[in-house]
Amino acid sequence: MHNPNAWRQDQDYLNIVDDLLQLDEVQQLAQYTQHHFSNRLRHSISVSYQSYTIAKTIGADAEATARAGLLHDMFYYDWRVTKFEEGSHAYVHPRIALQNARKITHISDKEADIIVKHMFGATIALPKYRESWIVSIVDDFAAVNEYLIPKAYLTYFKWHTKWLKKVSEVFA
Repeated sequence: MHNPNAWRQDQDYLNIVDDLLQLDEVQQLAQYTQHHFSNRLRHSISVSYQSYTIAKTIGADAEATARAGLLHDMFYYDWRVTKFEEGSHAYVHPRIALQNARKITHISDKEADIIVKHMFGATIALPKYRESWIVSIVDDFAAVNEYLIPKAYLTYFKWHTKWLKKVSEVFA
């Protein structure tokens, strides 16, 4: 398991994304729940940093990966409530994120592909770049970790509490 705050000590990573992290549009992502137990900003930083470290390790474009990873979920609505006629949330939100990202910074073709294709598997648009594959896979793992691990802990805690109560009743 990785340290969720390691990105704060990685000066190379911060040099790449700090201008984005300073923007109100990016900071606003903290106001939206992501995967029930996280917020969208924390999730985006996690995907960005983990993807960046992989890209850097394999000699891929770490800068594009970090920046696009940070912006991949840049949308400002609750997807469980807001619905679109254009298609599912998996199809629509990457396109909205790309539009929003382009409002705040220059987005290269590679970064655009990373953002739009990060839902590969839930959508059929095949990623063009290895950096797009990295963010897509890391995003999937992050979603699972952000939902299932806390859910499993809460389930265990509830079970453990009930078990302790029953045991204490037997020996009372």
